[in-house]
Amino acid sequence: MDLDTYRTGLDQWLDEHVAELTPPYAGVGTMQERVDHLSKVRRLCFETGWARWGWPEEVGGLGGSTILRAYLGEALASRGLVDPNFYSTPEVLAPAVIRAADPRLAAEFVPLLLSGEEYWCQGFSEPGSGSDLASLSCRATRGEDGWRVTGQKVWTSFAQFAQRCVLLVRTGTQESAHRGITVLFVDMDTPGITIRPLATIDGSEEFAEVFFDDVPVPFERTVGKPDGGWAVAMDILPDERSTSLWHRGAILNRQMDELLAKAPAESLSPTAVGETAQLLLGFRARSRATQYRLASGERIGAETSIDKVLLASAEQAVLDLVLEGLSQQLVLGDDAISAQWRADFFFSRAASIYGGSAEIQRNVIARRLLDLGPDR
Repeated sequence: MDLDTYRTGLDQWLDEHVAELTPPYAGVGTMQERVDHLSKVRRLCFETGWARWGWPEEVGGLGGSTILRAYLGEALASRGLVDPNFYSTPEVLAPAVIRAADPRLAAEFVPLLLSGEEYWCQGFSEPGSGSDLASLSCRATRGEDGWRVTGQKVWTSFAQFAQRCVLLVRTGTQESAHRGITVLFVDMDTPGITIRPLATIDGSEEFAEVFFDDVPVPFERTVGKPDGGWAVAMDILPDERSTSLWHRGAILNRQMDELLAKAPAESLSPTAVGETAQLLLGFRARSRATQYRLASGERIGAETSIDKVLLASAEQAVLDLVLEGLSQQLVLGDDAISAQWRADFFFSRAASIYGGSAEIQRNVIARRLLDLGPDR
């Protein structure tokens, strides 16, 4: 199916089912409400086929260009039907599982993710290794019938709601760094896993600490080769900065439109509005090129760090403008919409940290794209 045909049909379907797809809560909603709603939207989109386009047939998809699923996320986010932060997990984790895992594992579990029956989390960051993933210490040792995992992860988004975790562990020596890392696909209800949600400044519990105490993982749940997980991780990180960012850009454009419609004209600096619009357009142009590189079958890599830097700059600029134009509502409002604006503002402060800090992204751009010196 080509994009124009898909867009026309999807837009018509969304218009006809908007009441069914609209969140049943106003404003932010509880974490459980948001997860339940996302599962419902995913199920409806999967059952009607819209969420199957753009994914390979061997994992329950209908084939076609990846552009189709990029547009689905954009359409849902721009209408306020999903939160891209929740919605985009399949774009981050499923492609690497499809590429690197045993095809039988991908065929069994990826459809559960796409259909909303399951939620997955990403076990990468640790207390002592955030942006420096190569220094991770969560360890998996070989037993007779599988791996045994011991260690801790932190800032694991939605771990308390996840059925599976794509987990980065050390299986070689600390000195081997990148060569001693393996990716495992872990069932989150396995004995020995403890999850402790972490409250953020906006009052939500999106993140969690996850502890692994001698957790058994079968060998067949290895994604890629043992000790070859760094290559898998380096596949996941560009995916994290590609289509999922396109979806996030859709919500930023929606927020900008709502701000301009609601804020008194005299409360906004024309210069600030113009500069923010430029940042949004710059990000959209860059991210659009990334979507088409993916659609053409190109492997993406370090260049997606540019997308991430532009997205963070645009996100913070939009919400700074919200603070300027809707300051009374943002600070003093006690209704659900004001609470949503506050949550969005607080979340935007982390835009230059989540998914790889701006400093790390600029280092990648300088050293790997501009050849300004070796990594240190």
